[in-house]
Amino acid sequence: MTADLLVAGGGVAGLVFARRAALAGHRVRLFEAESVFGGQVARQDVAGVALDAGAESFATRGGDGPGTVLALLAELGFADDIVAPAAGAPAWVQERSDRAFPLPAAGLLGIPTILDESLLPALGADGLARARQDATLPPDEGAKAETLGALVRTRMGDRVVDALVAPVVRGVHSTTPDALPIDSASPRLREEFRRTGSLAAAIASIRSTSPAGSQVAGVRGGVFRLVDALVADAAAHGAELITGAPVTAVADDGIEVGGRRLRGIPVLARPRRAPDPTRRITVVTLVVEAPAWRGAPRGTGVLVGPAAQNVRARALTHLTAKWPWIRQALGEREAVRLSYDGSADSDAVDAAVRDAQTLLGAPVDTLLDHTVRTWDRWGRAGTGDPALAVGEERAGTGLAAVVRHAEALATSLTVERASGQPSGERGRMEG
Repeated sequence: MTADLLVAGGGVAGLVFARRAALAGHRVRLFEAESVFGGQVARQDVAGVALDAGAESFATRGGDGPGTVLALLAELGFADDIVAPAAGAPAWVQERSDRAFPLPAAGLLGIPTILDESLLPALGADGLARARQDATLPPDEGAKAETLGALVRTRMGDRVVDALVAPVVRGVHSTTPDALPIDSASPRLREEFRRTGSLAAAIASIRSTSPAGSQVAGVRGGVFRLVDALVADAAAHGAELITGAPVTAVADDGIEVGGRRLRGIPVLARPRRAPDPTRRITVVTLVVEAPAWRGAPRGTGVLVGPAAQNVRARALTHLTAKWPWIRQALGEREAVRLSYDGSADSDAVDAAVRDAQTLLGAPVDTLLDHTVRTWDRWGRAGTGDPALAVGEERAGTGLAAVVRHAEALATSLTVERASGQPSGERGRMEG
């Protein structure tokens, strides 16, 4: 089979691109090095229940407009299985070993929109007074900020960044507010801030289309269900999808797979760079008997600040408190997942049990089952790739960003058919 488009990588970005391109009538071949598709959107079985091993939710910014995860799920027949987290149980921040407080429900990445006395436990009187200056500062103060941290520090002060924003950004984006570009944090934030002249007003405008606490959604039965649906629909529209086929080289007119050079327009859907061990994330999922956790003592979970020295985890998600479908599947049992920076060690499960008990303030009676998975993460890469590219290196972190970017690239792509040149001979090959 000849192909217009040769996709190197079968994670969600590659699958979304391949499906959309096939729907548009392009001939597509996709090659995945592993034995399964999906990358970091993956299934795991814990205590007899299928759960997400990677992404278990996605951001709902943009609603269900073109290119969003919500729109994609609806196209694939999942409209009735899109679920919101349980209402009335906000996540918490463990700022220090002896200090925890709930996140503002109507904020964005920890940035509050309602600056009332409910923030006193997090900010203190001085921090709250400084945050309220956002309403009286000149409307253009902070307009030139490049990072989320710089913007929030200018408008609301250091305390808001350190107590509220930093733990959320660390948990969601695996970085710090001072290293996170504003456009990666929220594509609309810069525009709304310039329009309103107030950070709180800008966040409120962005949040106005979604109720407090519902910035994310999931899929009943697991986000991993998206992968099989993408594979099936892409194949139904003529795409050829192949596992166990690592792409060993990429040129500007083709790729090399299994010692063969294939001609077509290459699309990189896998990282170009080698993994950085410092950006690895280990996810430990626990299913336990812990009756004291049934009341969701820390809502849907806990984001951990760097000053909390009594735990190693950077975040805990209380799965049975967050997702009603998991509660129904597990009955009286409780499920949590904890995220750690770096690779797993021999103490990973014991550390996760200790951390969960500390963060939720109640003991585990019995550990019933567990899994440990380590994922590599990539930040944005610079330009200069020898091919079109999708995925985290180009789109940024998160399923919503990856899907939107892959959909947009596939939609806008005009295939230029090469003519008169031998396959695989034009352009530098890159491994």
